[in-house]
Amino acid sequence: MLLLPAAALCCLCSALVAMAAEPTQDQLSLTRRVGDRASFSCGGTDQCGWIYWFQKKDTGTFRPILNIRTSDGAIYPNNNHPQKDDFTAEREQNSCELKIKKVKPSHAATYYCACWKSGTWMLIFGSGTKLFVTDTPVVKPVVSVYPAASKDALDRKSSLLCVASNMSPPLVQFSWTRQREGEKPSPAEGEQLELREEGRTASIMVVDRDASYTYTYSCHVRHEDVTVEAPEEQGEGGLVTVVSFMCLCLYSRAWTFTLRAGLIDFTFCKAFVQTPALALK
Repeated sequence: MLLLPAAALCCLCSALVAMAAEPTQDQLSLTRRVGDRASFSCGGTDQCGWIYWFQKKDTGTFRPILNIRTSDGAIYPNNNHPQKDDFTAEREQNSCELKIKKVKPSHAATYYCACWKSGTWMLIFGSGTKLFVTDTPVVKPVVSVYPAASKDALDRKSSLLCVASNMSPPLVQFSWTRQREGEKPSPAEGEQLELREEGRTASIMVVDRDASYTYTYSCHVRHEDVTVEAPEEQGEGGLVTVVSFMCLCLYSRAWTFTLRAGLIDFTFCKAFVQTPALALK
């Protein structure tokens, strides 16, 4: 029987909204073929009284798989889970792993670990690891970063666009760093927007205009177990492709935002679609 405190269940939704830095799931996704083994890691659990593992399919709700009492490592499976016999778990001092001995198509889902600390009334969730079950080989993304077009900036803001494309599986995670000459890279400060379309995902980093002249910005794309860093900024030829992508998203989602190119809105996109060269001047 799964030992899940009633209060923890009541706080499940609020805990999901306020995801904390602990516990940590460094694996963004895993790709496995039918019959392969799969292992999901969860770190930062040394302060947990209980560790829980949940399965969530794309169109489903969170289903508890098992929980682990950290004081003695005892494992309690959820007898109501239809795949309960497919899962095992191992506990170490500061981490634990959920394992599948033989992957089945029905195992395709996102797996979350969660921590319950004594004296609290909520579960703290990890970021999740998505399992893709397919024969399609893993293909790392093609990553490019582009400057915005050469118009005057509005609101003293500048933007950089980073595009990841042609990857399999399609799940990626963006991060930006900035570096001043003679200093080490540090996380970039600024607003980040993300646009998704079949076959590619774009991240837009909006920063203060002055900072864009002071720092060199780098885009990093995490995919499966590797991180791909974008090469140096591409020219305006590549920007045409990116702005086409952005305009498509604007038309479909009615989004408007400020870029170094100016205010990218429906009027700009209409002009761009008709005459890209003139729109970018």
